[in-house]
Amino acid sequence: MTTDQIAATLRARLNELHAEIARLEQATIQPLSAKFADQANDLEELATNEGLEVQHIHEAEQILAALERIETGNYGVCSNCGADIVPARLAALPTATRCINCAA
Repeated sequence: MTTDQIAATLRARLNELHAEIARLEQATIQPLSAKFADQANDLEELATNEGLEVQHIHEAEQILAALERIETGNYGVCSNCGADIVPARLAALPTATRCINCAA
């Protein structure tokens, strides 16, 4: 997989994440159910959605950082030891910042 293909995949995933984050944010501003018994379910769903939103935001930040590394020419270089990150690792985890040895 080429760097251009990885960048395209990352951009597509970023668009998906933005859409999902927007959906989750919309769900969090919905009023609670009128029935007290249903409010517990609403609150549980709200907590779940907030957790998912945090995960999606974190993933989006990782993708943006990877896209920046691609643009600056630092993509595929281990942030710890400076060695090249093998293409198979980048194909499996395009946001990887460390080679397999440093990640272990």
